[in-house]
Amino acid sequence: MKTEARLSKGLDYYKATMGQVEFQQHPDAEVTFELKNRASAKLSEFVSPDELSDRFDILRGGWQSDEIAYLASLQNQDGTAQFTPEYLDFLADNPLPPVDVALDDDGELTVRATGAWPLVTFWETVVMSELNELYFANKLATEGSSIDELYREGDRRLDEKIAKLAARPDIKFSDFGTRRRFSYDWQKHVIERVATELPDNFIGTSNIYLARVLGLKPIGTFAHELPMVYSAMADASEENPLNGHNRVLQDWDRTYKGDLSTALTDTFTTDFFFADFTPEQAESWKALRHDSGDPIEFGDRVIEFYENLDINPTNKTIVFSDGLDIDTIIELADYFKGRINVTFGWGTTLTNDLGVKANNFVMKAVNVNGTPTVKLSDAEGKHTGPSGKIELYKERVALAVGHVAVKELVTV
Repeated sequence: MKTEARLSKGLDYYKATMGQVEFQQHPDAEVTFELKNRASAKLSEFVSPDELSDRFDILRGGWQSDEIAYLASLQNQDGTAQFTPEYLDFLADNPLPPVDVALDDDGELTVRATGAWPLVTFWETVVMSELNELYFANKLATEGSSIDELYREGDRRLDEKIAKLAARPDIKFSDFGTRRRFSYDWQKHVIERVATELPDNFIGTSNIYLARVLGLKPIGTFAHELPMVYSAMADASEENPLNGHNRVLQDWDRTYKGDLSTALTDTFTTDFFFADFTPEQAESWKALRHDSGDPIEFGDRVIEFYENLDINPTNKTIVFSDGLDIDTIIELADYFKGRINVTFGWGTTLTNDLGVKANNFVMKAVNVNGTPTVKLSDAEGKHTGPSGKIELYKERVALAVGHVAVKELVTV
């Protein structure tokens, strides 16, 4: 049965929380998002540009009134509205910019969207979730595979995960699987099961629509997009581009006043993050999110960082969200038990583990007002941006990290 098309079915909550900051701080910034397939297999094998464009055209109308009403109902910890009336009116009054879908010279799909930042931002997770759903539906039809058999295998695998977690009520996790899901229907099925069968473990979902219809807590703060775009804007102003990183933290804190207090650490490497994160910010921000690099090394470093500032790590939280599976989740929970709080943002292997190989593509902000963005993750292969800009950012990171190292030596 075909389900009703809704924008929020393909949206992670952080698209709305980031969108509000974008609307308040940089409403006129023009940002371009582009699809990048990290795998060798072509997406176009099972998805045509016309078919994908048709799906996007249906969603271009944007937010519907009941979706806006749901956002309006969400509150900060102090009881104030999380989203301002001005922002919600903006969402209600504006369609999304168009998406250009085509084939490149190699016959692979290209997907590109340009528009006002607070609107074009929503295409990121929508493009990814819609493309995945269409890809897998067409793949199964082409290969004559049985969806019922696939679902049975998915449930068998989910049974195993649930059994392991039911024995570990200390492990807390959220669904971060919208963008990489097999389909909306499968994600809904999985979330209904874990919400019912793992009430001590499951704390919420990043999917806005599922949070609303299932009465769950929406989970999310911000992604690489914010520091990438902020830093490109600083670069365009002939500043040190990395000045944009801390501006994100400052603007976020002004907007949410201590709520949604999880900082992403790897946009320009974790080395830079810890050089840029002030003692005052370390004290006030409640959590840090790990999204690339070795999670054990990262967690040990976070604990050491807090201890060097005389901050008790057991009052802080790490959110692990990089390539998790059930065994890694249990391993990390055991390793850090009693040392620092940990939670898990669980994506692909929660919502797309049915025995069919998952895709590996991203939809990233690639420029703002014509200036390219850069990302320097803790995994070398995940760096993005023009090579010249990547080298510029690396030089700036080395200077920032070296300055902090020298400062620490002087004060010892």
